Amino acid sequence: MIYFLLYLFLEVVISVEIASYIGAITTFFEIILSALIGGAIIANFKYSIMEYAIELAKGEITQEEFFALNLSKVIGAVLLIIPGFFSDIIGILLIFDIITKLVLKIFKFKKVDKRREDEVIDVEIIDDSGYIR
Repeated sequence: MIYFLLYLFLEVVISVEIASYIGAITTFFEIILSALIGGAIIANFKYSIMEYAIELAKGEITQEEFFALNLSKVIGAVLLIIPGFFSDIIGILLIFDIITKLVLKIFKFKKVDKRREDEVIDVEIIDDSGYIR
């Protein structure tokens, strides 16, 4: 809840500052243009999925990167559709693959294998059915 309130506060402050600087008509056209761009990105999303699927098949990206790149593109497009300058800035940053890959590298955590050697049980199954194979 606190993050949502922080987002709303930043959205209002940044939007008021930029709108007072560029004017009402320019702000109106920016809202319309960013919504059209966000809609076009969502409409052509199938092509970016196909592009990422080809990169995944070639081994250029991992499954986690495939998921994160697609998700960030959708979230970025939705943020462009939402009116406001702060959401537009975040949406533009999320659309670019280089930013998403950079964030993935910064927050990438090592996978921890929870199995240890002493926890593995070696089992041998003996068939006692009486049949010779």
